[in-house]
Amino acid sequence: MSLVETGRRPNRASSPGDDTTVDFDRWPAMRTPAPAPTRAAIAKVLLRNAASRTGIEVVFPDGKRFGRSGGPILELVRPAQFFDRLGRDGKIGFGEAYMAGDWKTQDLAGLLSAMAARMRTLIPPRLQWIRRFYEPTLPPEEDNNPSGSVRNIQRHYDLSNDLFALFLDPSMTYSSALYDRPDEPLADAQARKIERLLDETRVGPGVRVLEIGTGWGELAIRAARRGAKVTSLTLSVEQATLARKRIAEEGLSHSVDVKVEDYRSSTGAYDAVVSVEMVEAVGERWWPTYFSTLEARLAPGGRIGLQTILMRHEGFVAARNSWTWIHKYIFPGGMIPSMESIEGVLRSSTRLRVLQRHHFGNSYAETLAAWREKFVAEEQAVDRLGFDRTFRRMWEFYLAYSEAGFRSGYLDVAQIVMASST
Repeated sequence: MSLVETGRRPNRASSPGDDTTVDFDRWPAMRTPAPAPTRAAIAKVLLRNAASRTGIEVVFPDGKRFGRSGGPILELVRPAQFFDRLGRDGKIGFGEAYMAGDWKTQDLAGLLSAMAARMRTLIPPRLQWIRRFYEPTLPPEEDNNPSGSVRNIQRHYDLSNDLFALFLDPSMTYSSALYDRPDEPLADAQARKIERLLDETRVGPGVRVLEIGTGWGELAIRAARRGAKVTSLTLSVEQATLARKRIAEEGLSHSVDVKVEDYRSSTGAYDAVVSVEMVEAVGERWWPTYFSTLEARLAPGGRIGLQTILMRHEGFVAARNSWTWIHKYIFPGGMIPSMESIEGVLRSSTRLRVLQRHHFGNSYAETLAAWREKFVAEEQAVDRLGFDRTFRRMWEFYLAYSEAGFRSGYLDVAQIVMASST
């Protein structure tokens, strides 16, 4: 990918701490928005209503404020630009306004958590019709067909292995940990998550394992240590390169085959099929294909272990056709399922049945908090990798936004174990 696509600056044009210039070719939405007085006025009314409902306080540069004192504070830096963005682009504009520095807060996760807890009532029912004017639908180019999936995965997972290493634990595990206690080291909680999924899918000596979504190889390594034979699929060249290196350093290359291959092209039969937080990148249109592929790859008597983020079903129904800030900047083509939507696909497209579910949304909130703390602390190292200030604010917002979803209960995460009913 080009530097423009990744948000990285050419090394010759940057130096550590060079935050004063925004690359408008890379970040066109950071330009000062055109005035939109009517929409801005509506946005101001809606924010005032949201502040009173969520318990946040909005503070203007001149000291004026509205909302509830004592709660998280949203401090407006450039009110006119903020309300123009919010009025024009809704939730996308809200995130872009943070990236642009139009507003700030001392407690980003707390502020967003308060808002997420009232997500369904932020816009009063009588004003819900307004949403259709500023909530775009998913663009066709982000569809997760075979070529689209490659593009979508590259935009996130191929940013830089070094970038992810700055905030992940040494296992390079980029999915929710499973905490036993709040003060537990992240690496221990990540190991527990993986070992639990391998236990529930009965991975052991001689077991044939198919992993859909390699990450940086930690699950494949742990499965191979148990004596399993692992085939692991990914579309990320960056991840595959590092995963193979890590596997070789463990002396497990004879037990793990990492392939840059689409799940739809997979063949063979496996005693265990595992997929950790990959279904969210599949896209709703392709869920029947995804789950029928899991079933097709499963040998008689085998088990499927799926870890997935989940959304409340009413939230899923409301958001299923929307193109959001997360789509635009973080996960193009993604869609978080609800448990009801998964069960519906299983009934209509497969003979799979759910054997058990284990939910641990609070653990994801703690995982994201740990990642965000490390990411923010590594500001200078992120800069040295060539990622600019706008990118850093974007990722800080992404991590805090995601943490808020889990802290508020708007999002959940679960390990789901399935088997064929025949």
